[in-house]
Amino acid sequence: MDCMLETLNSGLPGLGLALSDGQKETLCAFGRAVIQQNQVMNLTAITQPEQVARLHLLDSLTVLTCGDLSGLRLIDVGCGAGFPGVPLAIGCPQLEVTLLDSLGKRVHWLEEILPQLGIRATCLTARAEEAVADRREQYDIATSRAVARLNILLELTAPYVKVGGRVIAMKGAAAREELAECTNAIRKLGLKLEQVKEFPADGTSHALIVLRKVAPTPGQYPRRYAKIKQSPL
Repeated sequence: MDCMLETLNSGLPGLGLALSDGQKETLCAFGRAVIQQNQVMNLTAITQPEQVARLHLLDSLTVLTCGDLSGLRLIDVGCGAGFPGVPLAIGCPQLEVTLLDSLGKRVHWLEEILPQLGIRATCLTARAEEAVADRREQYDIATSRAVARLNILLELTAPYVKVGGRVIAMKGAAAREELAECTNAIRKLGLKLEQVKEFPADGTSHALIVLRKVAPTPGQYPRRYAKIKQSPL
């Protein structure tokens, strides 16, 4: 058996997720495509098939533990090689996924490879703070992985989410430390902390920081990225 498939088969039950054989094969096919493309384009530092399955595919699928996402609209802000958005589109085909990244080469590759694998997602090339202009409060979920510290990330993601929706930030071992910096940002952006879900990973932990949108984000946010980075909320 393919080692990626073995890793998925062993890891999915621990997340309480049951995927079809076809979904698992599509996940593996995308993982193999990332490894192959990584030879000519810098997509990931993780290149061993078993690690791609565990640290990219399974890690991305943890978002599906946040409830039934069928029929919702999700935007992956700073999607990079397509994580977590592409595995989420595979794991929940009724989820409407938008992949947003500022690097055109990566987005163009995703636009080419996803139809070949039968994966449906909308791909956009733009900076997060600029693309929101005509997509403000249009999504049920905004998620992001390995993009920026939480106090910066929330300003980039919250404006995309409609009131009642969620920001799901994927974070590492410093998740609670980053969260402690964000009291002001959470309040100003119209968010409320709902839960922190932690998952063990290689002796450390990965976490989902789930925030509910309880009020519209004021129109002055997001600011220009240089200003966000210089003076986080």
